[in-house]
Amino acid sequence: MLGYNRTGLQPTTFLLLGIPGLESAHIWISIPFCLVYLLSLLGNVALLLIVKRDRKLHEPMYLFLSMLSVADLMLTSSTLPKILSIFWFNDREIYFEACLTQMYLIHSLSTMESGFILAMAFDRYVAICHPLRHSTLLTPAVIVGLGLLIVFRGAVLLSPHPFLLRWLSYCKTNVISHTYCEFMHMAVVKLAAENVRINKAYGLFVAFSVLGFDVIFIFLSYAFIFQAVFKFSQKEARLKAFNTCTAHIFVFLQFYILTFFTSFIHRFGFNVAPYVHILLSNLYLLVPPLLNPIVYGVKTKQIRETVIKMFTPKN
Repeated sequence: MLGYNRTGLQPTTFLLLGIPGLESAHIWISIPFCLVYLLSLLGNVALLLIVKRDRKLHEPMYLFLSMLSVADLMLTSSTLPKILSIFWFNDREIYFEACLTQMYLIHSLSTMESGFILAMAFDRYVAICHPLRHSTLLTPAVIVGLGLLIVFRGAVLLSPHPFLLRWLSYCKTNVISHTYCEFMHMAVVKLAAENVRINKAYGLFVAFSVLGFDVIFIFLSYAFIFQAVFKFSQKEARLKAFNTCTAHIFVFLQFYILTFFTSFIHRFGFNVAPYVHILLSNLYLLVPPLLNPIVYGVKTKQIRETVIKMFTPKN
């Protein structure tokens, strides 16, 4: 029996059950999880080193991509080690404060990732629609300022989240049927009705004010981009412009499709087995950090050339 703090409202620890219904397969599930985590670390660290090494890549697009890679590294590292410890060692306990910290990091870093994807879309818009003003609009100072603004938005906008959760009463149970601390999956906790409404309203506010805002402006950016591209007289120019956007479009689609699909299944998939909900929410954390460096490594000529130079003898 896990203890509660002096107020009797919050437990000192929570129990993470992993994937209920698939306990016997935890070891087998851990293999792809671990492999994806290692590949994500390798890919994002390699991308950061490549951008740092090649001064030709010190451009807004690749600097924003580096910021996205840092957010991916932090997001996976805040969840995957604990998930693997559950699968491998049955280490299910997590301190209450650590649980709140993990939830805060998941939501704030996801918000930052969305912001960096929006910044990359803005960079593509300026590069294609206003190429002569690209270097004057996106100066190093502007890039740093945008990066800090995105980090500040994610950090501050999600800061009330853990405080709202601290004020709730968890008197009935301290068991979380999930692989990581996610408030929306704590269906068995005893919460006051007014507190539940406040938390749900705040969650919807964050979702619409951040993801909704970002998605709308990304769509607007690409609407202007496609409008400008179709005005190009030469077919080669159109293909080149499209090619510079394909990697970002793929990153944008896989990030938001996973986000909305996971949210849709959680809210409306009442007939879906609980372990399907949990696996989908884990894919949301695993897939984007794995695919982002791979997509940009394959689709971006400058990155491919830098990688080839790194592994080709100078003589």
